[in-house]
Amino acid sequence: MMESPPSQPPRPARDVTQHVGYLLKRAQAALRSAMDKVLREHGLTVPQYATLELLALHPGMSNADLARATFVTRQSGNVVLRGLQEAGLITRPSTADHGRARPAHLTEEGHTRLAAVQAAVYAIEERMVGAIPPQRIAALLTDLDRIAGALEK
Repeated sequence: MMESPPSQPPRPARDVTQHVGYLLKRAQAALRSAMDKVLREHGLTVPQYATLELLALHPGMSNADLARATFVTRQSGNVVLRGLQEAGLITRPSTADHGRARPAHLTEEGHTRLAAVQAAVYAIEERMVGAIPPQRIAALLTDLDRIAGALEK
């Protein structure tokens, strides 16, 4: 039985650190680290912050919808929501009106905490985007969306 030759990467690279996937992961890890640092100062985690942002835009989202949108499992999403509720940042009814969904809403304190941390998080995005020539931002966003779409199929 003949061994097949090793597969070649889809684009030339000196080593794995030059592959698209590696560079995307490096950028994601750097973003996560920067966000963890500023969010810790406000007593929040990245999933908690993302949940607050989403609820500010879309009040009443369910745990399942929030989990999907924040890239965590339903179980983890429920832990995030419970923590935010215990901190007084969101409210949820104790029982569902119908089905199992219990819509979440920001409290006044949730809006206040979100506003306090947004400037720091947006400054991180500004630093990140500032490293790219402005005329290339739209193409980058399109390319990142295409990459995600190709992998979600």
